Amino acid sequence: MPKDSSIIPVERIHKSILIMRGHKVILDRDLADLYEVETKILTRAIRRNIDRFPEDFMFRLTKEEFENLRRHFGTSSWGGRRYLPYAFTEQGVAMLSSVLRSKRAIEVNIAIMRTFVKLREILATNTALRRKIESMERQYEEQFKLIFKILSEMVMSDSKPKPQIGFHTEAKERSLKGKTQGKKYKVIRKK
Repeated sequence: MPKDSSIIPVERIHKSILIMRGHKVILDRDLADLYEVETKILTRAIRRNIDRFPEDFMFRLTKEEFENLRRHFGTSSWGGRRYLPYAFTEQGVAMLSSVLRSKRAIEVNIAIMRTFVKLREILATNTALRRKIESMERQYEEQFKLIFKILSEMVMSDSKPKPQIGFHTEAKERSLKGKTQGKKYKVIRKK
């Protein structure tokens, strides 16, 4: 069993990963929470080493993106933040290991990297499965069309009324004839 599984649950990392601007990212406050440091300490270390974090490693959210996040997650969880948060891609999280040097930071980075790899494997597996199904659909399309045609004919033939089979008593036959010919029977009540 890998050592990092005792450090931080994978589910917690999964919940921290968001899709923004077409990238899987983790926000600075979630990373600080995982590293068990304050967000301002994390961002201070990043600003000191800003050259290590190009735009494809880390980017700052726009005001609109931040407002959308606040609406999505509820305002109470975002507190009184004065600055727009940073979002770190997988490469940015990997670069954090060179900036943050504590034992916990290294172990958390390993756990996060493994989670990103797992997500990539799951997405690749799903893509391969989708391609296989599409290939099978093309290959068997004519056979499926024939099957659906037969099924629709069977359903359509069931919608026609079927003649009744069996014996009928005279009273039932009279009532059936009366209904079909539009005759109505009066019920006379005795006083």
